[in-house]
Amino acid sequence: MNTTSRLITGIIAIVIGLFLVFAPFIWGFKEAWWMAWIYGVIVVVIGLFILFNNREDKIERRKDK
Repeated sequence: MNTTSRLITGIIAIVIGLFLVFAPFIWGFKEAWWMAWIYGVIVVVIGLFILFNNREDKIERRKDK
């Protein structure tokens, strides 16, 4: 993934995750607020990992030659 697509994907994932974290408290979901909170935290963590993962773009030198 290049820098632009990593930035766009990471920001979208973080926004969706934050929406899932705060939506139950805004709209007053009483039954499954904990499930939305857990999924939201997981999506935020994945979004941060995508956003700050710089090692993916590096090409390693072959060691067998």
